[in-house]
Amino acid sequence: MAEQTLVAIVGCVAVLVLMLIRVPIAVSLGTVAIAGFAYLVGPGPALGILIDSPIRTVTNFNFSVVPMFILMGAFVSASGMSRELFRAANAWVGHLPGGMAIATIFACGGFAAINGSSIASAATMTQVALPEMRRVGYDAGLSAGVVAAGGTLGIMIPPSVMFILYAILTDTDVASLFIAGIVPGIIAVLFYCVTVLIIHRVQPAWLPRTARADRAERWQSLRDVWATLALFAIVMGGIYGGYVTITEAAGVGAFGAFLIGVLRRRLTWTATLDCLVEALRTSAAIFFILIAAFLFQYFLAVSQMSQLLADFLTSLPVGPLGVVIVILAFYIVIGMFVDELAITLLTIPIVFPVIVGLGFDPIWFGVLVVVTVQIGLIAPPVGIICFIMDNMVPDIGIVNIYKGAMPFVIADIIWLALLVAFPWLSLFLVKLMG
Repeated sequence: MAEQTLVAIVGCVAVLVLMLIRVPIAVSLGTVAIAGFAYLVGPGPALGILIDSPIRTVTNFNFSVVPMFILMGAFVSASGMSRELFRAANAWVGHLPGGMAIATIFACGGFAAINGSSIASAATMTQVALPEMRRVGYDAGLSAGVVAAGGTLGIMIPPSVMFILYAILTDTDVASLFIAGIVPGIIAVLFYCVTVLIIHRVQPAWLPRTARADRAERWQSLRDVWATLALFAIVMGGIYGGYVTITEAAGVGAFGAFLIGVLRRRLTWTATLDCLVEALRTSAAIFFILIAAFLFQYFLAVSQMSQLLADFLTSLPVGPLGVVIVILAFYIVIGMFVDELAITLLTIPIVFPVIVGLGFDPIWFGVLVVVTVQIGLIAPPVGIICFIMDNMVPDIGIVNIYKGAMPFVIADIIWLALLVAFPWLSLFLVKLMG
């Protein structure tokens, strides 16, 4: 037992070190998993799972939901729906204090409802909303922080790729996770808007007010967002109405987004091919990570690391809720240094049995995990969304982007504490629609 424990600890540390030196996530997880499994069980069984696990993962029909939702997001981005959402939101609230920042957050929330990817949402809004905020005199760093924070909504508001991955790893119902993400997503939007209003009150010069749109412009802007509403209604209405499964809904959504783009003449042959290539690359990367994560689960199982950690966490003199808080604090801290997807796939197989064993709802915990991942997406010193934005608008500077995002990180932490204290915020819709 002592040898197994030592091998498990060395394996986990090795994975973190490899990721910190920028070895690809899948390579880090997979290499350590196979090496550790071979050491504990033997090279023969290790070769067996190396052959079997990838085949079972890529041929599992239920996993096809991942590339379909990613493809839908690619078609949505290419169809210009994000620009229409921003124009509509800005027409209605742009004249308010901090109105263009609030419009950006609303547009990010709407785009998240048909996209499912935080990185795609942030990258798109960097091109759409950020130039407009800077044009009217908004502080550059704060404008970037607003876009970065709004982009994180992509993994909370359904359909969410992160919820799908969590469901795959924990065998939890995806539709229930989607329902559970609705109210927290709305709360996040409200918290971000309140944060903008507070900043405007403290530093009004950073967020100058703009002219009020006339009534005709407002109603015209609403007519432009029909495609977004239709696509959301088709996908989410089909799931919750019982007309399609989650996998079928992903396929319908991808086709619907493609059809809308074609009818609007925004998806040319070249643009369509670009979307297919982008979706293929992203899906392949995620599947490689999934395969490696499953291999690492085998390694954790034979080393009994999961059981040892469960015993350690449950022995802490902090009570069941205290254990949850310790786990979430760990996620937030480690998420500042390690890629959020990697740390989630690495740790969920370990901590999930602990959560279930303590009697907590796995859907509620899934929402909490996604919120902590949101925080890591924009928190220094990594904050992958901030790095992506720095590459897109290098004149702002990564330090200024982090400064602009920090008020929203604080809002996220307050919001996370609220969800921990009141689980019904995540679960009452699930029970209502169940």
